[in-house]
Amino acid sequence: MTQGDVLIKDAIAEHNRPLISKLSEMGVNFTQEESGLRVVGPEKLKATSVKTLPHPGFPTDMQSVTMSVAAYSDGKTVFEESIFENRFGVVGQLKKMGADISVDKNMAHVTGRSRLTGADVAGTDLRGTAALFVAALAADGESIIRNTQYINRGYEKFVSNYRELGAEIIEI
Repeated sequence: MTQGDVLIKDAIAEHNRPLISKLSEMGVNFTQEESGLRVVGPEKLKATSVKTLPHPGFPTDMQSVTMSVAAYSDGKTVFEESIFENRFGVVGQLKKMGADISVDKNMAHVTGRSRLTGADVAGTDLRGTAALFVAALAADGESIIRNTQYINRGYEKFVSNYRELGAEIIEI
């Protein structure tokens, strides 16, 4: 979404094959290097389809964040959630940022946009809150993300890691 070039140290591509495969379809470039996995974002993301499945399929835990990425894609991405019935909880908050998402039972249709707008949003779970952070990284303007206790509980050094990548995050 931000067209970044990041090296994830010690990451092993094979451990994340379903996610890498789907993001590759969207135009993201992955290269396994000696020191880790290099991830390079494209100029424009492509739409795709995503169906969550038990391991070794596409992980439901990555569906919310991938939905944020799809909100910036060119075209319509369809998500079919077959594992966790409440995984679309982040949709209302992403819509506050301008995302074009409709939900029908276990299917979500995301029509990508070139930009989202910063908004005052609130996390409702770990994965959804991470998705809001990801969407805010590329959004125009400032975002306020409430209920960040989910992030602090679930991810080690989340804010400091994003700051190291250049994100401007102020914790209040």
